[in-house]
Amino acid sequence: MKQTKPLVEAALLTSIYMIVLLVFFYVPLLSFIVMFMLPIPFVILAQRQGWRGSLFMLMLASALSMLLATIFSLPITLLAGIGGSMIGLAIHKGSSAYETWARGTVGFVIGLVLTFFLSTFLFQYNLTEAFNEAIQESLQFSRDMFNQVGLSDQAEQQLQLFEEQIGLFQSLMPVWFVMTAILMALVSQWLSYKLINRLQPEKLYFPKFQELQFPTAIIWFYFLALIITFFDPEPEGMVNIGAQNVLMLAGLFMVIQGFSFIFYYANEKKITKAMPVIVLILSLILSPLLLPLVRILGIIDIGFKLRERLSQK
Repeated sequence: MKQTKPLVEAALLTSIYMIVLLVFFYVPLLSFIVMFMLPIPFVILAQRQGWRGSLFMLMLASALSMLLATIFSLPITLLAGIGGSMIGLAIHKGSSAYETWARGTVGFVIGLVLTFFLSTFLFQYNLTEAFNEAIQESLQFSRDMFNQVGLSDQAEQQLQLFEEQIGLFQSLMPVWFVMTAILMALVSQWLSYKLINRLQPEKLYFPKFQELQFPTAIIWFYFLALIITFFDPEPEGMVNIGAQNVLMLAGLFMVIQGFSFIFYYANEKKITKAMPVIVLILSLILSPLLLPLVRILGIIDIGFKLRERLSQK
């Protein structure tokens, strides 16, 4: 009886996953919202049964998704299954909310990479080439339109600048993978916390944003990548591209740290809670001007233990 209960639970959660997967594929209007719900059955099973139960469910869901949905659902199942299982296993081990978020991010990165390779080698659909073809068609259409109105000379420089920016976007593809994984892990974990707290007497929650602190090592990665981008003789080389990705990702963490300190400072000084929210909104609106300042604040907070100095005073 004890052995059949985990199997029944795994089968029930797999059935729920299949229903959500079918909604994801056949109800396009809900696809974006449902996408964050796909990992939740994996989170719950991994949280209750550990890695053996999550592995069994991943194999079962992969087989059923190809039979009942479409073969193209396999990458989606792997993405949701690996990411959700990593979050659930972290909860199972009693990890903190932010450590769970980090583990879930790693799981979703692995799932996104597998999705990319499966679409390229198994389904013969190269996402990068398809993106390039769409961009080139758009640029050619723009050139033809400007030629017709006699503005080809003036528009060509703008189009070339746009093409260079698209090239930079492609070189930063690993960063977009990580940022997508961070968002998916955050939303899926938050939804899972809400559901688990209702299903069983748990107290799972994210600590306050003002308590968020990244490790000091991020600063060293940031400055090392910055030095490489300045002195690397090959701007288009793999080393420089890798450094650009690390620089952008570490810079994002510094910005988040800076906003966290702003919320912490407002709380310490008993400033109205609306003030840090207003600063956050203004920083996003005036991002070219204000985000670099927030990034510097985040670097100072991590590197010089600004919160400890403030609390001592």
